[in-house]
Amino acid sequence: MNNQLKGIFFQLLRMGLWGEGKLTLTQSLTSDDWSTIRRYAINHTVEGIIYDSFPFLEEQQLPPQALRLKWAVRMDQIERHNEKMNEVIAEQFVLLSDKGIHPILQKGQGVASYYRIPNHRISGDIDWCFEADGYTKARNFLKNNHPNFQDTAGFSLEYDWKGIHIEHHKRTFDFRSPLKKNYLRKLLLDYKYKQETVKINGISVRLLAPELQLLQVNVHILKHLITYGIGLRQFCDSARLYYSVSTQIDPTALGYIYQKTGILRWIHLLHQILVEYLGLPKSSLPFPYPESIDADWMLEEVWYSGNFGVHDDRFENSKKSKHFAMPDSPKRLWQNFKRYVKYAPEEAIAFPLVHTYSKFLGKDKD
Repeated sequence: MNNQLKGIFFQLLRMGLWGEGKLTLTQSLTSDDWSTIRRYAINHTVEGIIYDSFPFLEEQQLPPQALRLKWAVRMDQIERHNEKMNEVIAEQFVLLSDKGIHPILQKGQGVASYYRIPNHRISGDIDWCFEADGYTKARNFLKNNHPNFQDTAGFSLEYDWKGIHIEHHKRTFDFRSPLKKNYLRKLLLDYKYKQETVKINGISVRLLAPELQLLQVNVHILKHLITYGIGLRQFCDSARLYYSVSTQIDPTALGYIYQKTGILRWIHLLHQILVEYLGLPKSSLPFPYPESIDADWMLEEVWYSGNFGVHDDRFENSKKSKHFAMPDSPKRLWQNFKRYVKYAPEEAIAFPLVHTYSKFLGKDKD
């Protein structure tokens, strides 16, 4: 995609994300242009957000009718899938709560509730974390009632429930450095009184406190940047979350959390992208970022890598190995280590060590 079309893509993304604006064009978009825009929207799992920009376009600016119809069919599928996910979330929350287990919904449909049109956010799976010993209790419940789950790397487990993929996480936050473990545990206790709920199919489902939701969503982005990359959907999550909870958070406290966890320098880069590319008002940020920083290089990496790095055309014909998830993995991981070690050194250094441990030694065994 050339720079001009890329600029149009981000115009559409901002319009769909915030529900305002007009599309500025120097020349009309062709059918091929729209096909390219749609392909990149799929790569970044933001086709629902781009679709939400269509009501703000002039008639002659809209995609060809055949492509609009195909897009509308896809939106119907996304909406149906989200409705099914909501049914499962409500069912599981009640089921686990009745067993004395206290689940907390992570990311996904919890974050979707902060969007203009929640059912247009694409959710891959349902993520639960737990209070106290809830992870162990939930695992024991699954052993007796749904034994086809798999323990996975990253201190998690996964299974399917009524056709929806579910993940349980021992760790609430995607920090790799073990040096932060005690501080993160203290954060969960300190902010327990600020936990929120979201109504899903009539059930009040528990979410983290707004400050901790931001920490969770943002460090999840960093985790994937350090590995194979991540798409624009997660940046949209961060933008909508900041916009929605900015008046509820303590900005000084949040800044201290970012500093204490060692990611503040990277957070400044993230904030610049949210403002300058996604249109988040600066007033929604908890604190200003230095005007001297340049996050364009990070946006370029995000743009090329796509959702979790699986659509990166730069490595399409690269060597694959049974020991790694992606083509040319050693090269990609080394490049990302060098990019991010100065912005989040503990996380970049800890990643290969903790990931290896969690993969081979950190899985639960019965």
